Amino acid sequence: MSTALVGVLLAGVLALQTSSGSDPSAHSEECRPSELLVPRCGAWFGAYVRHSKPDLEEKVLAYEKRLDRKLDIVYAYHDMSVDDGLEGTLLTEQEQRVGRTRMLLLSWESKWWNGTAEQQPSWKKIASGALDESVIDVQAERIKKYGKKVFLSFDLEMDTRTPANGTPAEYVAAYRHIHDRFRELGVGNVVWTWIITGYTGHSDLFRDLYPGDRYVDWIGYNQYNYYRCHKTQWRSFAQTQRAPHEWIRENLSDDKPLMLSEFGTADEPSRPEAQAQWYAQVPAVVKDLDGVRAALQWNYRDPGPGCDLSLARDASWKSLRKVAADPYFNQPRP
Repeated sequence: MSTALVGVLLAGVLALQTSSGSDPSAHSEECRPSELLVPRCGAWFGAYVRHSKPDLEEKVLAYEKRLDRKLDIVYAYHDMSVDDGLEGTLLTEQEQRVGRTRMLLLSWESKWWNGTAEQQPSWKKIASGALDESVIDVQAERIKKYGKKVFLSFDLEMDTRTPANGTPAEYVAAYRHIHDRFRELGVGNVVWTWIITGYTGHSDLFRDLYPGDRYVDWIGYNQYNYYRCHKTQWRSFAQTQRAPHEWIRENLSDDKPLMLSEFGTADEPSRPEAQAQWYAQVPAVVKDLDGVRAALQWNYRDPGPGCDLSLARDASWKSLRKVAADPYFNQPRP
């Protein structure tokens, strides 16, 4: 993208901040978020925006321009590679720029995406401390130096990774080791976010994979209307979200803040209005889900035919703009 075009996007996004998004002047002090980034009067609105590491800011600005507001939370992924460019570098320069006026959710994966089988950072290896010096401590110091609070998730959707990646007990040990190692190094600006699929068929796994209340600040889950992608019936936004919400509240925690860490819907070409109508339900449903304090739209695709979950047409964008403009999703940022 040209420098001139980036400048235009920046100017447009800066201009819209005074009329949409989180305007602190529109809220009293009682609505200020907590130390764990919990908004007290509503919920954050965020997104995963398709990007490559070097163009994150450009892609976020373009998404925000179409959304007509600034995102509260921007989602990014990293592996645990060593000396492998930006993939294994938490809080890249791009992320730090984006994070100046937004919050970041960093998903840290126990993978070395371009590594050999021997280089893969297994849960057992992480828990043993073998990666402390080369990986864990390095990234802990980067986050500590950044200073601003970040949401950090370790191996989201880990319920899909066992037994291939190890046992639930090994996952819990790895998660707790990272958490405790950060604490030993004086890293106090991490909001620990535990993210599962939310597929209730994995409920027994959820119990075994939960690291414990002392290690988790937020609980997130990722549920979609996959439709043809998974050869299922069309499911409304409420149908995708209510069952995992109820299960978590009844079985894991009745008071942890909850995050719809990924939500979205496939398109239905034979019903061009369907995707827009699906998104229109979001505010009312979120307001009715106890403790849901963040919702992040997934604007990308999953592998396979019929699995494009991004916004498909102008009507879908218009619907999501209305969602994002709801006062409930416009809270004062930290």
